[in-house]
Amino acid sequence: MFTYFVSNGQTPCKVIKKSDLLQLFDNKSDTTYIINFWATWCSPCIKELPDFEKIHRESANKKLKVVLISLDFLKDLDLKLLPFLERKNISAQTFLLDETNYNSWIDFIEPQWQGNIPVTFIVNYHKGLRIFIDKETDYDFLVSKIK
Repeated sequence: MFTYFVSNGQTPCKVIKKSDLLQLFDNKSDTTYIINFWATWCSPCIKELPDFEKIHRESANKKLKVVLISLDFLKDLDLKLLPFLERKNISAQTFLLDETNYNSWIDFIEPQWQGNIPVTFIVNYHKGLRIFIDKETDYDFLVSKIK
């Protein structure tokens, strides 16, 4: 796993592989995770990002964590993804998934997922919570699901 930072040094972006992704979904902590799959080339994804960032900032001292998983290509990390994160002032934990064969990992995450984005999961192992949101979402909808 490699970590890159945008020029302001505040927004980390870790490059992960399938095994790292599967560990994220197998997390046994009592924290609730909102995990959003997105890309810089997906306009519905970009539209909902401010809502995820707002929840991230509001949950700083809570057992709630927002994780953004970019499906951009690794070759676009420096020229597209990192500048985008800086421009949009994204501070939520961001991963770039370096796995271009989606069929090799999507079924492990959610067999119902057809590969479209944006897609969001709300997961809490201790509460037995696993919500699969297969569409664009917004702040109010997300907050209603995590309460």
